[in-house]
Amino acid sequence: MTEAAVRRRRDPETRRRAIVSAAAELIVEIGVGAVTHRLIAARAGVPLGATTQYFATLDDLRAEALRFLVAEVDARIDGIRSDLDERGTTPAVLAELLARGLADAHALEADRAVVTAAVNDPQLRELARRWSQQMAGFLVADFGPQRATAAAIFIDGVFWHSRINDEPLSMAFLESALADILGTTTT
Repeated sequence: MTEAAVRRRRDPETRRRAIVSAAAELIVEIGVGAVTHRLIAARAGVPLGATTQYFATLDDLRAEALRFLVAEVDARIDGIRSDLDERGTTPAVLAELLARGLADAHALEADRAVVTAAVNDPQLRELARRWSQQMAGFLVADFGPQRATAAAIFIDGVFWHSRINDEPLSMAFLESALADILGTTTT
């Protein structure tokens, strides 16, 4: 069977997912503004015209790729919720989960890409805000709305701090700062 025949038989939804996945990878690597049809097609291993076959505009493709990244972050948020439910919502557990998140380079870059894009896109802003709101929601029952919000803001700041500083924050610092914010004591 010729290569062209194989391409014709390829599942259109699989090709579409490959294009979205390639666009998401590129957004994480080089940023939303630098992504082009040509780069996406090359990364996805599809002809250049395939990107416009599945997406009317580059903006539509970028938006779908950002939604893909949002879904990744949402899955990580769900994992955090499960860990907190299982292990308890203490500064030590929060610090450990935060350190785990900081060690995940792809997660950091995906978060950065979406939040950076959200600065200029009001629709993405709501998605990016949702993560902080969810984190505060995990904490509000144990610590009240003000402390929960302060902890969520601190956690957001820790992620950005890690992007611009060479030295990682220590677990001891993270736990102590969270304990201070949440009004608990560390042991």
